Amino acid sequence: MTLVTVDDIRAARELLRDVVVPTPMIRSRVLSEAIGGPVLLKCENLQRTGSFKIRGAYVRIARLTDAERARGVVAASAGNHAQGVALAASMLGCKATVFMPAGAPLPKVAATRGYGAEVIFPGPTVDECLIAAEDHARRSGAVLIHPFDHRDVIAGQATIGLEILEQCPDVRTVVGSVGGGGLMSGIAAALKGVAKETGGHDVKIVGAQAKRAAAFPASLAAGRPTRVEIEPTMADGIAVGRPGDLTFDVFTHLVDAVVTVTEESISQALLLCLERAKQVVEPAGAAGVAALLEHSYAVRTPVVVLLSGGNIDPLLLSKVLRHGLAGAGRYLVVRCRLKDRPGALVTLLGELAELGVNVLDVVHERVAARLHVEEAEVLMHLETRGSDHSEDVIGRLRAKGYTLTLS
Repeated sequence: MTLVTVDDIRAARELLRDVVVPTPMIRSRVLSEAIGGPVLLKCENLQRTGSFKIRGAYVRIARLTDAERARGVVAASAGNHAQGVALAASMLGCKATVFMPAGAPLPKVAATRGYGAEVIFPGPTVDECLIAAEDHARRSGAVLIHPFDHRDVIAGQATIGLEILEQCPDVRTVVGSVGGGGLMSGIAAALKGVAKETGGHDVKIVGAQAKRAAAFPASLAAGRPTRVEIEPTMADGIAVGRPGDLTFDVFTHLVDAVVTVTEESISQALLLCLERAKQVVEPAGAAGVAALLEHSYAVRTPVVVLLSGGNIDPLLLSKVLRHGLAGAGRYLVVRCRLKDRPGALVTLLGELAELGVNVLDVVHERVAARLHVEEAEVLMHLETRGSDHSEDVIGRLRAKGYTLTLS
């Protein structure tokens, strides 16, 4: 295996000097208190194009020959790599064609087109897009800019590792999201490489995959890159069915652990980032925070957690936030049976007001096959102060004689 070296990464950083912004690192008090040591958030969601992907895409395209750039470039992406390739190509004066999954978030599609790329939708998954992009490259002569499995791409992403060492020299663990593995491969190469070069302390590298799209654990167990069946996940940006050959080798040698996170943890992580850190993060970008919530035992402090992207559809954001609020016990959907008589609904709402509940939505149904003639049913969306408050509300309503069904 030929690893990306520290010299490769420093050369990539020089290429990117006037292209990317050194993103800030902020301390998270709530996460620090939760795990008993300093936790800092590396905010690549504030990078140009809204994610780290511009780093690897620009380095890869900048190192093409003039003749190669004249043929154009092609990429496959759920959105962030698409935007990185589109912007890099426009800056370097070459045509970009990007294959994106059908149903890709509209803001990501619009941004990719806004940077000048042609967008094509060949199928529902990133893997299908990659196959289509490879076929386009063979037919047209365009250069494929792989989203993760290329040395130049890894070297570009690795520049984040150099920034981490400058911003938090005593870092002991770095946690970040993993799809194909380019981001954490690069960061591992940077941190482990600098430690070896300088005799510095070792830094633990932990990758986080969505449980519904977790190719690395199966591949590491098998000893080779292995394709897995991807289930629907809100973390579309890391829904990759097979690790790259190069990234798999780097993970085998340099990455200390790969953990999986649930959809519930991802939504709660996204909510935490928004509420407590004031950072808008997409689900894939919050996977590292989700890993800390689920697997704090796997880290040594100080910990740096990567917020790898912030490109989230506002409609998805509203759904995920409700999901996160529900997971935190702050959002209840309740069906309540009551007598179909004047004042019954007003009485119920009065009970909720006394309990300090915010009623977000009410649907009052009086005629349905499941209801007796003298019954009505109310579907309510309720906002509470947390799990204890929710349990108190449910208990007190049942004690008043109401029949409740939780959705």
